[in-house]
Amino acid sequence: MSLTSTIKAILFDLDNTLINIDIDAFVKNYVLLLSNYVKEYVPTRKFIARLMKVSKKVEQNNGESTNEEVFAEYFFPLEGYMRDDLEPLFDEFYIEEYPKLQKFTNQKPEARSTIKKCFENGYKVVIATTPLLPETAIKQRLTWAGVGDFDYDLITSYEHVSATKPNLLYFEDIARQIKVPLENCLMVGDEDKDMVVAKLGCKTFLIRGPNTDLSSDTPKPDYEGTLSDLKDLI
Repeated sequence: MSLTSTIKAILFDLDNTLINIDIDAFVKNYVLLLSNYVKEYVPTRKFIARLMKVSKKVEQNNGESTNEEVFAEYFFPLEGYMRDDLEPLFDEFYIEEYPKLQKFTNQKPEARSTIKKCFENGYKVVIATTPLLPETAIKQRLTWAGVGDFDYDLITSYEHVSATKPNLLYFEDIARQIKVPLENCLMVGDEDKDMVVAKLGCKTFLIRGPNTDLSSDTPKPDYEGTLSDLKDLI
């Protein structure tokens, strides 16, 4: 099989696509670390409840505001604290505590050479990860994956997009920002929420992982294999 000549951009999911990750342990420990870091300001139970609630609000974002703006609107004020009060604490958290989560990840040896070949062959390259966290969190995971030093055309952190997977608005937002129609894009991912973009005419490449469970409503992926198989395609 070979990649169609019409492909101009390749969109990569991150978790369990470019890096192996125990996502349940990662999320659980992320919440615990963050809630513990701010417990002197916000009681742990209240913080976790608000964080879960606001995550749902971001997932429902309809494209009118960035995910960061939706997060801030529904998260603050919290226990009397405004965004300007707590944001420096969150910034410190991502420097001091977030790196501890690397232990729940492992590199995929072929990730770096695959990304490198994409750039060498002139594709636009997007990190199309679920945009619920700030850019620093995603850039750190890219570094853990061994692919943090590339000049990506877009990283979908919560500052930069206005919807999230599997909402098709998320993919339309990417296409608009990189100025490449979805018909000329290839989405590489491991989950149904990645593959749904096929409904908009985007080509898809499935890398099976622990969370792969495709809906019968989702078009069959155009390609399936490993990152090494993808590298051979491009």
